[in-house]
Parts: sequence; C-alpha cells; structure tokens
Amino acid sequence: MLRDYQQRAIDDLHDYLEKYDGNPCLVLPTGSGKSHIVAEICRHSVQTWPETRILMLTHVKELIEQNAGKMLDAWPRAPLGIYSAGLKQRNFDSITFAGIQSVRDRADEIGHIDLIIVDECHLINHGAEGGYRKLIDQLTKVNPYLRVIGLTATPYRLGHGEIHKGDAIFDDLLDEIAPIPALVEKGYLAPLKSKLTDTHFNLDGVKKRGGEFVESDLQRAVDDDEVTTDVVSEVIRYAQDRRHWLFFCAGVKHAYAMRDSLRSQGVSAETITGSTPADERQDIISQFKSGMIQALTNANVLTTGFDYPDIDLIALCRPTMSPGLYVQMVGRGMRPKSHADDCMVLDFAEVIQRHGPITHVVPPSKKSGNGEGEAPVKNCPECQEIVHLSVMVCPSCGAQFEARKIALGLDKSSDIMGLKDNDVKVSEWYWSPHVSRASGKSMVKVRYLMSFDKEPITEYYPILHDGYAGNKARALLFSIIKKSGSEADPHGFDLLEMCQNLNQSSPPSRISFQKDGKWYRVTKRIWDNYETRETRTASVC
Repeated sequence: MLRDYQQRAIDDLHDYLEKYDGNPCLVLPTGSGKSHIVAEICRHSVQTWPETRILMLTHVKELIEQNAGKMLDAWPRAPLGIYSAGLKQRNFDSITFAGIQSVRDRADEIGHIDLIIVDECHLINHGAEGGYRKLIDQLTKVNPYLRVIGLTATPYRLGHGEIHKGDAIFDDLLDEIAPIPALVEKGYLAPLKSKLTDTHFNLDGVKKRGGEFVESDLQRAVDDDEVTTDVVSEVIRYAQDRRHWLFFCAGVKHAYAMRDSLRSQGVSAETITGSTPADERQDIISQFKSGMIQALTNANVLTTGFDYPDIDLIALCRPTMSPGLYVQMVGRGMRPKSHADDCMVLDFAEVIQRHGPITHVVPPSKKSGNGEGEAPVKNCPECQEIVHLSVMVCPSCGAQFEARKIALGLDKSSDIMGLKDNDVKVSEWYWSPHVSRASGKSMVKVRYLMSFDKEPITEYYPILHDGYAGNKARALLFSIIKKSGSEADPHGFDLLEMCQNLNQSSPPSRISFQKDGKWYRVTKRIWDNYETRETRTASVC
C-alpha cells in the first residue's frame, strides 16, 4: 500500500501529464520509496491502457534489481522484461527495466515506446549528448508523442544548474511533494546527526575544473598516512556503539589506505571500488550487513544504488563542490534503522560547512564559480555538534551559545537537519510586481515585514508562468487572497492592480518559515480566523 505522499506524487504526475505537454521530474528525497512510485506508475499505465510500452532506465544494476523487485511485489504477473548486461538478462516486454549502458544503442530493437521513466535522472546531460539523450532522441523519432518522467533527490548538475532549465529534457519539477522534515516527523526517514571533527584535510593547492576539485590533486592532498590515522581514531572515539560505518573516500588508493588504518586499529573493514568483481562486491556487502564487517570504505561507487537502512555512521572523507554528491552521500544514512534513532555524519572534508544543512542545500548555478560561499552553519564549542546559525542552545549537549545578533531574529533552536520552523510576528506586508532576472518573466512578490531590527521575508509567485510552476503559484495565491479578504484576481494580468488590492488587505498575523537555499519557504500563515499550512509553496525567482 502506498504512503500518502507517494500517492500524492502519482496524482500530481497524472494531473501534469493530462494538462501539459512537457516532461516532468518528480523530486523526492533519498529513502522516500521512489521504486514503489515507479511500480505503481507502470502498473496503472499498462492495466489501464494494455498497449502501453514503458522503458524504465537507470545507470546501475542494483537499481534495476531494486525497481524490478518492487514492480513484481506490486504486480506479480506484470509483463516485465529486464535488459542489463550486468544482470545477464536481455529481455524486452511491455514494461522493460534496463541499464542505459546496455540499451543506449538499441533503439531499433526497442521500437515504439510510450513512456520512459528515468531513475536518478540528474545524470542526463543538459545538452544533446550522452547515452540517455541519444536513446531518447532516437525513440522520439519512432514515437513523437513519447513522454519522459524523471525521478531524483537532487534535481541539479554541477556546472549546469537545475535540470529543467536550459537545453534540458525536463520542463518542470514536481517538488515539495515529500519534504524531508515531514518524512522525518512521520518516521519515514531517520534524521542525521553531525559533528565538526578535529581532523580536516588541507586542500591548499587543490585546483578545480568544471566547478569540482581535480581528482588527481584531491587524492594527493587527502591521502596522508598521519591524517588517515587521525580520521580513524576520531571515528572510533565518536562511534561508541554504532555498528555499520560507511566511509566515502577521495579515490581508490585513499579508500584502501582508510581500510588498512581501520584494521590496524582493531576495526573489521573492507573496501569496494569500481574494479571490485561483482561476486566479491556482493560478498563484502553481505558481510557488512550481517555485521561481520563493521566498516566499509569506498571510492565513488556507493553513492547510489546501495540501500542498507542500518547504516548508522557516515564518514565524509571526500571533499566535493557538488551539492548533489553531498546529498547522495549523506542520504545513505537516512533510512529508518532497526537499532538506532539516527545516523551520525562525521565531516572530515568540510562538506557540510561548504553546502549547509541537508534541508538547506543550494542548487549550483549554471556557472558554479569557485563555490567558496559560506554555508549557514556553526559548531558547538563544547561537543562540536554542527547546527544552524540561528541555534542558541546546542540540541546535543545543551550548551549555551554566546549571545549575538541574528539577522532574522530567529528565536527557536534548530538542528543540523533544519527541521524546526522559525515563527515570527508580521507587522505588515508589501506586494509589488517583479521581473525575474533568470527568465525575464513577470511575477509578483510579497515582503513580510516584522519588527524594525529584522530582515523581511520575501516570496515570489510566478503566476504568469506556463505549466506546473504557474499553476501551483496561482493556486497558492488564490488561497492567500481568500484569507486576507482581498478582492484581487489571481488570474488577472494587471499585476500592479493585483498588488495594490493585496496591499490594502489584511496580512497574516504570524508566519512560520524555513531557509531554503538562498531563499525562504513559508510553511504556515496565520490570520485571526484562518490558518493555512503550505507544503507546496510559491516558486522563487
């Protein structure tokens, strides 16, 4: 049986496909059960329209196995084919789950396809190149009405920006379906807990290319025997009774060095790299899951397709400028566990400081630059817990932070996940037309004003945009107009008149909000007679 947000994601998808001609991407956190959603999309499509042919694509065999297994759980007699060289299966059927490396040059064999579903779709190139784009283009020539659906937890690519902008396959993001805070609150995801470590890698002299650290420079910088020993010692000190440790390393040599240091300090450990034979890899993972191996080090292979819920400690030993890689790495620890309430993340690579808390990650811009911006976090001087800048009392040890001026007047404690809303009184609001610098399109914005010493909170409503984003903004604005008593028309085209009407109406008495990247996401608006909790908010400029 589907969870409420999984069914909502499918409902939103069907609604989009009926109303719009574009290709949508479902944005759901790691561990939210995307394979269940894929299975239901396939089952409903083929049972409703028996002639439908679906191609489900991904890049690793583990995801093919996982998705196919959930498909058969949902529909045991599904007309399912698997085409994957890694799995030694080459069968097409009404529903085919395939590896992109195995089918990228087989458009002629595949023939007519009505629907392509791509898991981890952020791997699709923005430009008309690469295996995914080549196959999709060829299959579109066979069927011009072909639709593409993407699923990802990270809808952006380093050096390209968001995956629905520019020369991209996707036209819209169906996001805010299952925010991490809501899934943690309901127990569907486990929270992360992080410490600022004493040991850090010295990245002086490490060059960047394409917005990311040059791999050869990075490996030379981090693969130091003394530092590796210090990292392992610190992990052992913090780990206490944690049972399943996962290390993300900067390269193959570094992963083996980390393994050897763990063993020398009495920890059972093994390593997986891209060259580890399939049978050996499976044996190592089985021993890790059984507890025979306590620590697993890896180099660039366990960021996707590896889902073991009981991972309770993650060591970030791989510096990265990529927010997507950061989210994928720590996402391995977000599944609910049989023996622990959370997963500890030990950040030796200053990844959290670079990208911010997991709920506040800023997508990379198209031109990512050097990425040296400061993330909104600090560390507790007593226990080294990493928390949001707004926190005044450490949620881990209770230590008081030194009093300081906080720009937004945030007066509520928050943890590394950023799970708590900030609640403020609103003195007035001001609506005005706005032109997006990114798209050049007109929209409206509202600035919520608090007391004189607090920075306003600004939201943007792209009500004139086409597609899902515009429809979502209009629906939310209609709700706000109703609560405020305004006579403004959310479907009108005179934005100045609309804003003037709203400025004469009643603002909410209080709002709750969270920092969402560079912007703010209002989660609740309270009037005297109404209260609205918004889980799907206006798009930002």
